[in-house]
This record gives sequence, structure tokens and C-alpha cells, in this order.
Amino acid sequence: MAFSGPRQKARSFGRRAQFIAAAPVILIVAVAVACTIFVLFWSAQRADVVALEHERRLFSTSIEDRQTQLLSEIEYIASSSEALQKLWLQLDEAWIHQQVGLRLKHQYEYTMVLLVDADSEFVHPLSGKPDVWLDLAGGSTLRELGPVLAGVAVANWHEEALRPHGATRIQEFLGYPAIVAAAPIAMPARSYGDTGSVRVGAAPTLVVVNFMVAPFLQQVGARLRLPNLRIADATNRSGDENALTLAGDNGAPIARFVWEPNRPGGQIVRKMLPFIAIALGCFILLASFAVRYTRRTTATIAEGESRLHHLAMHDPLSGLPNRMMFGEHLETALDAVKRGGSPVALLSIDLDHFKDVNDTLGHHIGDELITAVADRLCRIVREDDLVARLGGDEFAVLTPRATSRGALEEMAKRIITSLSTPYIIGPHTLVIGASVGMVMIDKNAHDAADIMRFADMALYRAKNEGRNRACLYDAAMSADLTLRKRMEHELRNAIYNDGLLLEYQPLVSPDGQRMIGVEALCRWPHPRRGLVPPSDFIPVAEQSNLIIPLGEWALRRACRDASPWKNVTLAVNVSPVQFRRPDFVDVVERILKETKFEPERLELELTESTLLGNLEGAALAMQRLKALGVKLALDDFGTGYSSLLYLRRLPFDKLKIDRSFIKNLETAAEAAAIVHAIVGLGRGLGMKVTAEGVENAEQQLFLRAAGVHSMQGFRFGRPVGVQVIAERVEAEAAPDAHPARLAIAN
Repeated sequence: MAFSGPRQKARSFGRRAQFIAAAPVILIVAVAVACTIFVLFWSAQRADVVALEHERRLFSTSIEDRQTQLLSEIEYIASSSEALQKLWLQLDEAWIHQQVGLRLKHQYEYTMVLLVDADSEFVHPLSGKPDVWLDLAGGSTLRELGPVLAGVAVANWHEEALRPHGATRIQEFLGYPAIVAAAPIAMPARSYGDTGSVRVGAAPTLVVVNFMVAPFLQQVGARLRLPNLRIADATNRSGDENALTLAGDNGAPIARFVWEPNRPGGQIVRKMLPFIAIALGCFILLASFAVRYTRRTTATIAEGESRLHHLAMHDPLSGLPNRMMFGEHLETALDAVKRGGSPVALLSIDLDHFKDVNDTLGHHIGDELITAVADRLCRIVREDDLVARLGGDEFAVLTPRATSRGALEEMAKRIITSLSTPYIIGPHTLVIGASVGMVMIDKNAHDAADIMRFADMALYRAKNEGRNRACLYDAAMSADLTLRKRMEHELRNAIYNDGLLLEYQPLVSPDGQRMIGVEALCRWPHPRRGLVPPSDFIPVAEQSNLIIPLGEWALRRACRDASPWKNVTLAVNVSPVQFRRPDFVDVVERILKETKFEPERLELELTESTLLGNLEGAALAMQRLKALGVKLALDDFGTGYSSLLYLRRLPFDKLKIDRSFIKNLETAAEAAAIVHAIVGLGRGLGMKVTAEGVENAEQQLFLRAAGVHSMQGFRFGRPVGVQVIAERVEAEAAPDAHPARLAIAN
């Protein structure tokens, strides 16, 4: 089949590489420049805003200070003894005009100085021409002065010589914004010295007016550095000027003052513009160099990506496509077939006796053999066929030409014949075979995972039928798969709906008269199939990962059942899949706490396959279990690898001799020797030894003489329910119990 897909992906990457490589650099430079400009202008704007607000506060504070100054000065004059004498006791108009009016106007720079005679309701202008008297009875001037006169608090003249209190106000006076201050002349409570008669009536009030017009504004603007401070023209407003609207004491606006603001932010920006231009040029120059550099390296990047893609999608030893790439092409072919394309076929190839080559001659010879096999497969198939190495000694061929069963079997026959021809590798002549599983893929095919599984099923059947042959997947295999799926579903329901049960087989002392423990065995009473043997449903549980909840259920139920059986140990088998889980020890600890079962009475049985490839992890888990007080037994000892490394490094408490050795004790001398050796090994390592499968008295006598610590088998009782074990425990605990009568019938 064509390999255009991966190559097209590599070329498309090459075309995109320049943009992908240069885009980050350009983006970073653009963002950096934009952020720099934004921060600069934002800072300048904030500085201008702060400066404008500061200028408004300065101007407002200056007005308030002028108010305070006016009130302080006028109160000082109004409370003097001369003012009392000349303004209240004896009204001396010439003195008032000269010493008060002109003095306040010229020395203190007040615009107007007035004396309000409350009794006569006259306002006397003390500044200007002394002969000008204004009759303001009911006039507008007196009304304008009314608010400030109403705020004047008059204090009587006592012996303590209290100082009178005045008032100040910002208002519009005679059409102009002005600061108006008023203070009463001190009024005596009784005659003042020997001055003669005393005037009777309300005290006159001294009033000063300071218009906020051009002279005043020029003086304030110069002092506060507010250029061109003036009253704004309502018809001509400029957005470039700073402004402050001055309101009277009643909150109504009186006048709007404007001036040319000082903008420090704008000045900073103008000074920084040359440096910004230089920095921008440097950024652009840097970006251009970076882009040029990335353009020079894109070809290298594309080539490197192409090599990495090839390594990711091809087997490094044979150079063939690997499982990942084969899966992609299988998906593509399957989609094409389902859209109406021509059928294709999948051949799964597994080398026979390849493991023997690795074990006897070494992996380097095995690697050369794999390379030779790949070379032969590539020569056998056509150009549009796809050959892949899926892993180890497993290969696959995807072909669009074997559209009939006969053509597919002929192709498989050629493959088997070619791969079975002897190989000359170095000084060795190697002969291997090949088993082939075949699947036809048409428009009714399942997904890619099911097709691979069908091919594996056909391959396993070819191996089971004698190897070095081909087998085509058929409906019978699908029926087997359907049956296994149904069993898996039913087993899951049985686990979670309490459809399983446990039976217990006794472990007895060497004399067979005392039950010292039990082994929990799982049973599945199926509603239609009857009692399903563990050999049928345990493999299904392990393949479907149901062994995890099944093992947890069995351990919890066994601990709950055996909790009342004092002085009786409980043995529970542990699956390799279950033991290798990182939370296995935590599960055991949690179950022991839930059931309140003594850890010293629990014995977990492990097989040697549990330890393969996981020695360090197994040792750590076993140490944690030992810390809980749980006992550990090595089950079926002698049937696996029986490595002494396990016994030396792992903390086992017991060895269980497999029943196959016990069965042959009477017919095979080597079996007896092996039993003696295992017992001696166990005792030497400080472990107890249990013999399984004891069925007659002769076997019991031999094992007792050999020195085993306990036995189990049909001679001492078959697996039975929890109630039977409970009755036996109770019977053995009775004071008058006879040991010989307590054996459970076969």
C-alpha cells in the first residue's frame, strides 16, 4: 500500500515551518513594542491627570486661604478700641474714611470696604469718595450683603473684652465673583470709660469685598504658576485648558475659571519620542535578524522532524513500519472499504521457536534473524502491500490483492514457505517456522481493534493446531469471542450483585486430626450453566480486569466468614494482576479494619508469576504486608521458575508443594526426592511447608515422615460451605471431642 500519507505530512510541516518558527519572534517583538508604547502613554496620561487635579486643588485652596485671611484681618480691625470708639460710640466719618476705608483698600488690597449701619439700614462706602452715601434701604446691594450679614455672630463687650466673630462668603456681588467678609464692631454692654453717652441699637458691621477679577487672578496665577488664569467665556471653551467651577456657599455655580495647564506627561512623551523611535528601530532590526535566522534553520527543523517522524513510525531494528503506523494505515484502509472500496486482508504472522534462538544463541543473533525475516517478507509481498513489525517476533501484512480465500491462503503459504527456509547468520544455520492468522476485511467489518483481535484469535488457533500453518478467522471464533464477552458481562453482574460464594478447604496438622486453617476458594453458581469451575471464569476475570473487584470481594467475604473461627488461619489466593496494583496493601489494610479480622490469622498465597519482572515492587509490598502482621505463602512451589532468589530476598512464611509432586509420590522416585528437597529448603530458610493434594493414607504417612507442617487434600475434606467449617471448629473446640471422628467425609 502507498506510504504517501506520512510523507505528505512531513512536507506540509516543511511548508509551515518558516511561519511557525518566525511567528513567535514577530509576535514577541510586536507585543513588546506595543506594551512599551502603551505603558509610556498611559503613564504620561496618568501624570497629566494627577497634575490637573493638583492644580485645581491648589487654586481651590488659594481661594479658601484668601477667605481666611480676609476674615482674620477684618476681625482684627473691628475688635480694636479705636474702631469701637470711632465707629460705634462716636461716628467719625473722616477718621473712618481715612483709617479704615483707604487703609484696608490700599494696604490690604481690598476692592471695596463698606460699613453697614444696621439701624439706619445704610451702606457706607468707606473707600473711594467720602461724600458718597448710598441709601440702600430695600436696595439690591443690601440684599446681596444679606447672607453674609446674617452669618455674623455678635459678642457683647464684657470685662474679658471678648473678640467679635465675623463671617465670610464666596458669592456674586455687583455682577462679579467675589469674596465677601464681614465683622461686627464690638458692642459694649455698659458705658465705656468717660466717653459720655452711649449709642443705643445694633452694632454696625464692617464689610470688605475682594473681587476675583483680572488683578486678583493675575496675582494668584503668578503665585501658583497657573498661566493665563481668567474667568472662562461660556461661549468659547477649549478642551486644552484646565478649569475649576467655583460655587457659592449655597452650592450654586458662581464662575468658571480656566488656565493653561502644565502637562508633565506630554513633556515626558515629547522628550522620550526620540528614544522610542531608536528602541523601535532596534526591535525591528532584532526581529529581522531573528526571522532571517529562523528561515535558515527551517530546513534543518523540517529534516529533523522528518527523521523523528520516521523513527516514531518505524521499527528501528528492521526498518519496517511499527504498530502505530500500521494502525493508521489499517484505519485508512478500513474507512476506504466501508465507503465502497475493494476488500483488503490482514495477515498476522508470529515466528515459531524464535524464543529458543534468543535463549540459546543470544539476543544479538535474534536481532539479526528479525532483520532477515523482515527482508524476506518485503521480497515476498507486492509493492502496494504493507509489511510491519508489531513487536518482538510478531509481523503483519496488509494487502489489497488477496480478495478471495484461495488467494489469501496461497499468499500465506508463500510466506510460511519463505520464512521456514534455513537462515545463515554468522556460523549458525537457523531453522524456524511461522504461524499465520488471516482476516478478510469487507464493508461489514468491525473497527480496527476488533480486526486485530480477530487476527490474533486466528493466529492462536494456528499455533494450537501445530504451528507452521495458516488459519482464517471464521464465525466459530467470533462465537467464542461472543461467548467470552457474555461470560465477562455475567461475571461482572455476579461480582457486584453478590452472585458468587466461597467454599473453604481445611488445612490439617501432619497427623490429620486437627484443623489448623482453611483455604478460601471462589465458586460461581450460574443460574443456567450450573457451577462454573474457576478454571473457566478466573482467566476471563484476569483478561477483563475484573480480577480486581473479584479479589477484593473474596478477601472481604473470607475475612467476615472466618472472623469467629478462633485459632484457625485463613488462606486467600491473590492474582498477579491484583498484587501488582499500587493500592493493594491499602485495600488489604482497609478490609482488615472493616471486618476486624486479626492480621496474624490471614495468609495471602502468591504464585511465582506474581513476582516476575517486579521483584523490587513485590518486595516493598510484601514488607508492608508483613508490617501489618499478614503471613505470606509461595503457592505451587516447584512448578514455575523456582528461583532461590525469591526465597532469599522475599519475606515468605510458607512454601506450598504443588499437588503434581504429591500425586506422583508412589510412582516416581524423583517426585519423592523433590518433596524431601523442598521440605529441607523450607526448614533451612525458616519457612513452614504445606503439601497440597493429599488423597490417601500412604501420601500422608510419607509427608508426615518428610516433616511437612500441614497438609490439605481430599483425604482431609473437600471444599465446603461456611456453615460446615463453623460446625467443625465448634466440634473440635468441645472438651470431649475425639480427633479421629472429626474428619470431613470425601
